[in-house]
Amino acid sequence: MLLIRPIQQSDYPALMQIAVESGAGFTSLPVNEQKLKQKIAHSEHSFAIDAEHPGNQGYLFVLEDTETNEILGTSGIEASVGLSTPLYHFHKSTVVHHSNELNVYNPVEVLTMCNDYTGVTEICTLFLREPYRTGLSGRFLSKVRFMFMAEHPKRFAKIVIAEMRGVADDHALPPFWQWLQSYFFSIDFPTADHLIGIGNKGFIADLMPRHPIYVSLLPPSAQAVIGEVHENTKPALKLLENEGFIHRGYVDLFDAGPTVEAQLKQIKSVRSSHRMQVRIGDVEGSAHLAICNPKVQSFRAVISDKAQIDGHELIINQATADALQVQQGDEVRYLNLDRGVK
Repeated sequence: MLLIRPIQQSDYPALMQIAVESGAGFTSLPVNEQKLKQKIAHSEHSFAIDAEHPGNQGYLFVLEDTETNEILGTSGIEASVGLSTPLYHFHKSTVVHHSNELNVYNPVEVLTMCNDYTGVTEICTLFLREPYRTGLSGRFLSKVRFMFMAEHPKRFAKIVIAEMRGVADDHALPPFWQWLQSYFFSIDFPTADHLIGIGNKGFIADLMPRHPIYVSLLPPSAQAVIGEVHENTKPALKLLENEGFIHRGYVDLFDAGPTVEAQLKQIKSVRSSHRMQVRIGDVEGSAHLAICNPKVQSFRAVISDKAQIDGHELIINQATADALQVQQGDEVRYLNLDRGVK
């Protein structure tokens, strides 16, 4: 059975392996023992406290195969970003150079560094290991975050964002970074990526251009990737677009990957998931449902095709109830994972 639960310290070896497999550019999981253990401890603390509003909490989930106890992937939520360390983006917008006297009207695109997303909630750290990228595992790992937020909305901001990994070449180097490195930095991309991953972001404010950048003056290779995603990130972006996330011109400083956003209450999986009372019994085959309990520290979610709606009750078998740590009469939240699958 596939089970999603909060990460714990015993998952460190698996998280380190995922960090290694995710490669350069996946800044939320640096290959750094101290930072990964801190991330796990911070997540455990966030799940344990009774938060009345979004703050500096970070929730990290793992996807586990209960038959083998193997960790297959991760996904996470940052409750409110940019509070302790600045969250930087470029915003792509249009300015107009206009002269009535010369009858000239030239709209041009510019990139301006900003902190416009300070305080919003961010979904992050979504990674499914290569051998397990089949079936509904990726959808489950992505959507479970929205089910958790739907269950505990006071812990999260009204706006939710996701930073998508940008385009990189065969050597894992972003073409956009190569331009930045040439003019503003004297360090290579792996070094910059590592510094960001471990939280050392001061060099960004020190070295990044302080004035708007005219896109037309960039090399064609850099222009071409602004707002585009890495090939491996396309499925994740499609999932979020289906949830209602949109791109409003904000891109990453280093790889120019898009940041997409949605209002929490308008996210499809938030609106389409429902609370229902549990009845335990024998169930025939049904649609694939993601089902979670309403807990925080003991949060559990599973995929089940042995669940059935009967009036105001959701019938599940004993194995599903045990995995969710629920009993007869308890409430759960469910979401149909088959809807929208093509």
